[in-house]
Amino acid sequence: MDTPRTIAFDTRAGFQQQLRALMRRSFVTLDLFDPDFALFQLGASDVDAELRRFLGASGLLRLAMHTGVHLERHEPRFARLLRHYSHRIECRLTPHSLRQLTDSFALGDGMHGVRRFHSAHLRGAASFGAPKEIELPRARFVAIWAESEPGFQATITGL
Repeated sequence: MDTPRTIAFDTRAGFQQQLRALMRRSFVTLDLFDPDFALFQLGASDVDAELRRFLGASGLLRLAMHTGVHLERHEPRFARLLRHYSHRIECRLTPHSLRQLTDSFALGDGMHGVRRFHSAHLRGAASFGAPKEIELPRARFVAIWAESEPGFQATITGL
């Protein structure tokens, strides 16, 4: 088991590095919350490969967001991934009453987390092998998930 550790970051590269480390360490669940996932690069080739590994090994990916516009318009690889693994990925949209939430986090297997304190800023922290450190964001995700409704589907007809 990993020794619990927390790593601070304050750059885009630092956030990306910690997010990818979280994905590599996750095998069962990945729970992500962000207003729009613009900084998550869910369509990048290395992220796509890591998510395919995770989903192919029966992992469950859940995304909660305020809007899916960025994913729809700028992340075609993620849309393909969603079509291929629709049974392992669920995306939900928050109701208007939760649109004031501005933090951003990713949680893996109830043990690891990457959190930006505000989605408009890059300052945050990653915790690995530290379930106590992610109790609060985990409880927040459960509450956000319960209030949200299914959204951002794999196929968009436009009609």
